[in-house]
Amino acid sequence: MYRVTRLDIEDARILIAGAAEKAREIGVPMCIAITDESGQLIAFERMDGGKVTSTTIAIDKAFTAAGAKRATHDYGAVSQPGKPAYGINSAIGGRLMVVGGGLPVIVDGEVVGGIGISSGTPDQDQACAQAGIDAFLSAQ
Repeated sequence: MYRVTRLDIEDARILIAGAAEKAREIGVPMCIAITDESGQLIAFERMDGGKVTSTTIAIDKAFTAAGAKRATHDYGAVSQPGKPAYGINSAIGGRLMVVGGGLPVIVDGEVVGGIGISSGTPDQDQACAQAGIDAFLSAQ
């Protein structure tokens, strides 16, 4: 039997709140997506002013981080021409994201979900994702 540990809606709300707080601090309204460990959406928030085009990007960043069990920015360098993962961004119907802003949520060494942020620069998105994770971990 296989047992799964995953985020629930209350966990997702904590992650969103932490990310949104950081977004307000830096003055960039964000789209914030939270998925379970398999990349399925649990919760989403588009802050007032968050880019409409960033909705799908945030969801796909969370999907990538959870499903691939790695940060989206890690794919950036290895997905360039001549590198081992070149072209991976076209996999799974183009859903795999290769820019910063998607992080796996890890508890006790196990990926339990993903957070994806979009509307700022990749560094801003990543900082907000990390703030969401920090808020979640401090609430544990």
